[in-house]
Amino acid sequence: MTHRDARPGHRTSAVLLACALLVPACSSTIPGDPRPEPAALTATAADPSRARPPAELLLPPERFPESYPAVVLPAAAVAQAAPDLTGIQPGSKVDPGGCLPPVQDYGPGGTAMAVGTDDASRATISVEIARSVPGLEEYRTYLSECSRVEATVRGITSTVVTVPEDDPTPPVAGAQTLALTRTVRSGRDAAGVTQSMTTRVAQIADVRVTVTYMSFDAAPPDVGTLDRVFRDAVVHAARP
Repeated sequence: MTHRDARPGHRTSAVLLACALLVPACSSTIPGDPRPEPAALTATAADPSRARPPAELLLPPERFPESYPAVVLPAAAVAQAAPDLTGIQPGSKVDPGGCLPPVQDYGPGGTAMAVGTDDASRATISVEIARSVPGLEEYRTYLSECSRVEATVRGITSTVVTVPEDDPTPPVAGAQTLALTRTVRSGRDAAGVTQSMTTRVAQIADVRVTVTYMSFDAAPPDVGTLDRVFRDAVVHAARP
């Protein structure tokens, strides 16, 4: 993990910054792949030599909806953008103690990300593929025990509140799923920044697919598009 500046005003989300600089022209959405059979999933899990790097499992930018033109983040940007989705920056001191996010390899062998940005609202939908992560039940326990966290880094304290939602229907056989909403409030009074996220997670063996809608206003999340991208991202990651 690397340290990064968390000062409000100076630190807009790395996700939004990357998209603002790199988003290409819009492309059309291609229908989802057929539903994989369980045998295809278990074969990949049982044979590590067949394990593909996260970038190969990532939903391609052209598969994002037209309203969220997307880019694949380079490795350096992944290490900055992925922690934004937890609301707790690397190097933070947290209360309760022990509520730092689970350790994750943000290098190319561990994590890949693609991010689509709605130019009108500046909201983003991100797809993250992570390999060799703890099981989803262990992650669910962490979310339950750390539902409200005060995180301080470089003198700035953020309040991170996570609320579970009903688990989504698994898009493929053999997947486990969970859903959550998260708010991150940093700074003080009117000068503060509120980051709102709605997240869908699926896990197949040691591969976790996390799809997050993120915005900086109080508008309702684009849940329909989020759920569509989640389904397509999981099906794509699980293909034989």
